[in-house]
Amino acid sequence: MKTRLQAVKNRIEEAAKACGRNPESVRLIAVSKTMGTNRVREAIEAGVTILGENYVQEARTKINDLSAYPVSWHFIGHLQSNKAKYAVRLFDLIHSVDSLKLARELNKQAQKINKIQEILIQVNIGEEPAKSGALAQDTEKLLQDVSDLENLALKGLMTMPPFFNNPEKVRPFFAALRELRDRLKQQCLAHVTLNELSMGMTGDFEAAIQEGATLVRIGTAIFGVRK
Repeated sequence: MKTRLQAVKNRIEEAAKACGRNPESVRLIAVSKTMGTNRVREAIEAGVTILGENYVQEARTKINDLSAYPVSWHFIGHLQSNKAKYAVRLFDLIHSVDSLKLARELNKQAQKINKIQEILIQVNIGEEPAKSGALAQDTEKLLQDVSDLENLALKGLMTMPPFFNNPEKVRPFFAALRELRDRLKQQCLAHVTLNELSMGMTGDFEAAIQEGATLVRIGTAIFGVRK
């Protein structure tokens, strides 16, 4: 685990330096979905500081079991509104806000526990019918509506682009998300900073970093192939 993790960190550093970025501007999220508590503990002890989970129920067990460790937990899967109350208690950053309905529910639940919940807007940059996320043309309106919600802090955008075996084919989608973010950033809305771009996984994270990713979500390269 330690060797694989170090290899990923080295690749992140090289990709950042190759395009003139500070490697510290890119944070690694170890995607721990389906991994048991002991495996996740092993990753934390190897040096992982941010864990990404896809399912609220599964994450809750791990977060409780590993509460002694000073790590950050991010929610990166599709979130249903009825799970919002659990999500705001468990996660530091929710990557997958894709509707005003979900944003309002998160805001309401965060308000109840006196929390400012940090979120990202998920954008369906490839306009794939099977994928969650706001369409690029709807993101500006969603951003404006979310900026009115006082218990949410909108930190940036996230995407899961179409899958290709070749990272160069994915690159235009990463570039499109960055361009969308840069355009939206000019609006200077309340509770909105848009410094984060969550994009890039095991097969394409170097291309994502070169296109501006600040959060890369990597599972297989750290934990090995999931059963």
